[in-house]
Amino acid sequence: MADEKDELKEEAPAPPKKGNKTLIIIIVAAVVVLGAGGFAGYKLLAGKKGDDTTKEEKSDLKTAIVALDPFVLNLADHGRYLKVTIQLEVSDQKLSETVKEKTPQLRDTIITLVSSKSLNSISSPEGKFQLKDELLFRANQVMGMDKDMFKNLFFTEFVMQ
Repeated sequence: MADEKDELKEEAPAPPKKGNKTLIIIIVAAVVVLGAGGFAGYKLLAGKKGDDTTKEEKSDLKTAIVALDPFVLNLADHGRYLKVTIQLEVSDQKLSETVKEKTPQLRDTIITLVSSKSLNSISSPEGKFQLKDELLFRANQVMGMDKDMFKNLFFTEFVMQ
C-alpha cells in the first residue's frame, strides 16, 4: 500500500505555486505606483520653480472684493421676498474706486433684475448660478469698459421668504 501511495504522489502534477504569481503582481503594482508618484512629484516641484516670475507679475494685478449693502427685494411672486448680500470681485484693485462711484447704477441694475425673478427660478442651485451669470453680465455692462471689470460675484447672504 505504501508503494501505491508513492506512485500516486509521483503521477499527480504539482499544483502551481500561487506565491510566485502574487509576488509578481505585487511587485509590478508597486513599481507602477512608485513611478506615478515620482512623476507627479517631479511635475509639481518642477512647476514651482518656473512660477516665481508669474507670481511677481500677478502681484501687480491683484483682485479686490467690493461689498454692496444688503438688498431686500420683492420677487415677481406676490408676497415673496428675498434678502441678498452681494460682493463683487474686481479684476484690478485700482478699479475699486470706480466701482464705488457707480454703486447707484449697480444697485439699480441688481434690483431690476432680481425683482423680475420668481421664487421657483432662483430657489434651485442652477437658478442661483444663472442669476449670478446674469448679474455679472449686467454689472459689467453698467461699468461700460472694453474688458470685463468684474471677475466673479459672490452671494454672502441669500434668504427667501
